[in-house]
Amino acid sequence: MRLTSGGTGPDVLSHPWKRYSLSAVVVAASAAAGSAAVDPGSDWYRGLSKLVWQPPAWAFGVVWTPLYASIAFAAGHALGRTRGRERVRTAVRLGANLALNTGWTWLFFRRRNPRAALAGTLLLDLSNAGLIRQLARTDPVAARTLLPYAAWCAFATALNVSLTRRNP
Repeated sequence: MRLTSGGTGPDVLSHPWKRYSLSAVVVAASAAAGSAAVDPGSDWYRGLSKLVWQPPAWAFGVVWTPLYASIAFAAGHALGRTRGRERVRTAVRLGANLALNTGWTWLFFRRRNPRAALAGTLLLDLSNAGLIRQLARTDPVAARTLLPYAAWCAFATALNVSLTRRNP
């Protein structure tokens, strides 16, 4: 399976249904890997000192479901509008972003390390900014689609900062 055209063999991403399906599978795998680490019912998490503006645990699933769908759409859209090295850069940047996204939950919930998770979420925020900036040049629709995701991640960073300060 080739991600780029040029040379022999089919370009799997030239077919929209394959491109969007592949994006959805990759994003769903990332979401599943991240959610496997989440345990808001643990004694450790329930025992953290939280601010009053901390959303209830159920709100995260409600918010993340459409955000993950928007990431899958943006990925499929962007990969269909890029070719060659630009497509590879886009795919790598999207993959790295999803890895950072998944990694945060493991750092926070499984390692129970809000400080390490804070470093992870700051890297995710930088990744979001770089990804949106890159996509704005090649696919403005995909870039705009990722804005709510970036905004939620920035909010999550603020939550992580507050938890780190309140729970040294």
